[in-house]
Amino acid sequence: MNRYLPLSVLALAILAFATLMLVIAPGMQIDARSVPEGLRKFTQSEQRGRNVYVAMGCVYCHSQQPRSPDQAPDVERGWGRPSVAADYAFDSPHQLGTMRTGPDLLNVGARLPSEGWHLTHLYQPRAIFDWSIMPAYPFLFERKDQAAAGDRVVALPPGYAPESGVIVARPEALDLVAYLQALDRTYPAPTDSLRDDGYASGPSVEDARARGEDG
Repeated sequence: MNRYLPLSVLALAILAFATLMLVIAPGMQIDARSVPEGLRKFTQSEQRGRNVYVAMGCVYCHSQQPRSPDQAPDVERGWGRPSVAADYAFDSPHQLGTMRTGPDLLNVGARLPSEGWHLTHLYQPRAIFDWSIMPAYPFLFERKDQAAAGDRVVALPPGYAPESGVIVARPEALDLVAYLQALDRTYPAPTDSLRDDGYASGPSVEDARARGEDG
């Protein structure tokens, strides 16, 4: 029995070391960084919308981490500056994602601020882009014979609008759009921030090459 004790102690030591280095230390490192000026906590509506975003699995097709130019030309595609750890100060758990079947969404609120656009796009993406492979989410909406006071009517082109009545957004759709509109990281990255790949935020490889500092 005793001969197995050193192995169990070693296993516990490895587990403790991994927990420290992979969970506790990174958390402390992020907490020590400045919260960017301009970043705010989500409102109640935005948080509810974030819950809808998580429940519908949007992260499976959309990332929230623009990469640096030396990794991929995300900046050139208009998705915003490279993300930094401080961008996710109020995200718990984070929704970084790994797929780009659809565009990166970390700055979609800055690129597409229109509530009406998002509502139409969620109800039927093909009403905006006929080539879109994004699924439609009609269960976030309902058809009414006539809109009531305060209803958000979804603008739909011929062929997508109902034969009679109107399509109005349910509260879940409005909350989801509020969350998407809140995704705006166009403020400058803090000078002490870390990129999401763990490196200090600083000049890109392209910037260095332009100054003759690389290669």
